[in-house]
Amino acid sequence: MRTIILLIFPGFQILDAAGPIAAFEIAGRLCPGSYALQLAAVAPGAVPSSAGVSLSAAATRGLRAVDTLLIAGGEGVDAAAACATTRRFVLRMAESARRVASVCSGAYVLARAGLLDGRRATTHWRRTPEFARRFPAVRLEPDRIFLRDGKFWTSAGISAGIDLALALIEQDLGESVARSTAQQLVVYHRRPGGQSQFSALLDMARPVQRFGGLLDYVRGHLRERLSVDDLAQRSHLSARQFSRLFHAEVGMPPARAVEALRVEAARTALESGAASIQRVALDCGFGHAERMRRSFLRITGMPPAAVKRRVTRRDHRGSLT
Repeated sequence: MRTIILLIFPGFQILDAAGPIAAFEIAGRLCPGSYALQLAAVAPGAVPSSAGVSLSAAATRGLRAVDTLLIAGGEGVDAAAACATTRRFVLRMAESARRVASVCSGAYVLARAGLLDGRRATTHWRRTPEFARRFPAVRLEPDRIFLRDGKFWTSAGISAGIDLALALIEQDLGESVARSTAQQLVVYHRRPGGQSQFSALLDMARPVQRFGGLLDYVRGHLRERLSVDDLAQRSHLSARQFSRLFHAEVGMPPARAVEALRVEAARTALESGAASIQRVALDCGFGHAERMRRSFLRITGMPPAAVKRRVTRRDHRGSLT
């Protein structure tokens, strides 16, 4: 049983709390006994969100053992970060917690407590200029959906809290449970850690019926040729009909969709520490590294080598701690 305490405060963003709560609740139903969820606040009872809807929270005072501390963000985060009682609670929990995480501007609370000094972190893109000025000791990476530095996890704005929760669930219970949780939530299982525009799945209009299974097939067979004719045949359509219907439903031509999914898979592999750019290029169906480099530049604006260098620097820093 992993105890997860979600810290909220007056003016918190309701989805920052509700999104992760829903993800952990579903994962707990898939694997009974995995999680115990607890809302906490310095001022217990009904805590109003920025929308005016309140959630009931227990007092932070007296809470001790915790596996994961998760801090919501929202309009009230500045007051929460300035609250000495809140900071003392976060520091106390962080000493023994296996993981400490924030959603959106909840990173302000961690930064104000000094827990992110010298660490990589992200937050909501609207807050990044101010965050960088206020916390120069934090190595802010504003182009991330979520990231991990040691036991500290931070995430970007609002819906990224669900991406963060799915990543934590995958770490705890495995990829299959995380994927099933995402399916129940009707969200995509994995977005890469970069900006949302780097996510092929986010850029695509969400398939309703016709091509959902086909895209699942593509993701599982990226090494194959996957030409328009091949995909049309699998969909039992002529190439012309297939291209027209696919573009109308998915929001992009089939070839571009395949390329985007290959880039996303390659980026995820590189961020996970894959040993070789050439190996990733082969595994993801590019054929060779130069073709993958051109696709990366066209879709993400950065070459695979830049992703690889960032991962190498991260792993080197980890080996020194």
